[in-house]
Amino acid sequence: METTGTRARGERAEETQYITFSLADEIYGIEVLKAQEIVGMQKIAHVPHSMKFMKGVINLRGLVVPLVDMRLKFGLPEKAYDKMNVIVVVRVKTRLIGIIVDSVSDVVSLRGEKIQDTVHFSVNIETDYISGIAEEQGKLIIILDVDRVFTDDELNLLDVKG
Repeated sequence: METTGTRARGERAEETQYITFSLADEIYGIEVLKAQEIVGMQKIAHVPHSMKFMKGVINLRGLVVPLVDMRLKFGLPEKAYDKMNVIVVVRVKTRLIGIIVDSVSDVVSLRGEKIQDTVHFSVNIETDYISGIAEEQGKLIIILDVDRVFTDDELNLLDVKG
């Protein structure tokens, strides 16, 4: 019988750290290694004729970084930005993209067996970019695979030539 809270030597499941953030009362997580940095909201330069969820670009120490409002990307209602909103700069494949989230919560460490697969979801729900769901301290965390959140076409449209 395995005891909760103890870790056996050579345990199969490794812990992975995730930055958690909120969007419309849901908690999401992305691997810490995919996040480059977290910055406060700042002046956004609008890019004409861009996708609805692309809010524009920011200058991040000389780098032009496209910004995506994750509420709009996930089909959630738009919300005016406030002091709680932050930009998480993530590496998606070979690109840096700023994702606007409602707030950043915490960094949590999760073992692989705590993350449940999403294969049992209805085929009507797009789950390609959800790598699993975990429960931590009584809250559900939707684990995102940032490399799959955007299609190749969307990534090409997000490319900003500086």
